[in-house]
Amino acid sequence: MNPSRCRILAVGKVRRSWIQEGIELYRKRLPGLEIIEIRDSTPQKEAESIRANLRSDEQLIALMEEGDDVGSIPFARRLEQLGNQRLAFVIGGADGLTTELKGSAYWRLSLSPMTFPHELARLMLIEQLFRAQAILQGSPYHRA
Repeated sequence: MNPSRCRILAVGKVRRSWIQEGIELYRKRLPGLEIIEIRDSTPQKEAESIRANLRSDEQLIALMEEGDDVGSIPFARRLEQLGNQRLAFVIGGADGLTTELKGSAYWRLSLSPMTFPHELARLMLIEQLFRAQAILQGSPYHRA
């Protein structure tokens, strides 16, 4: 998994300092990972902004409750299988992603069947990206 081939497109700003500190900690460990903040609005306007920010060579991975529920090791293996493809992980706002955006996703992924604030979902995703890299590199960070 190459962090420079991944981007996170996230609706909303991170307002809680402790979450921002956690995100920055993992960003330092994942050089090249880019996070694009989308202004929160209506789901339709958010979807338009996400589409506008999505690169033509990126595979859209939509984070959503009803997505695939995978553990950390299978997540790492799936990223490994995607090889050098460019990936855009998309985290919606309070009202989630539009049906159209979900339907066009290359992969629909769930961090949990529970609902989390978008800020926390962003921190959890970036930690899982770091964990996936650690798993693939054989680092002791992941102890299952």
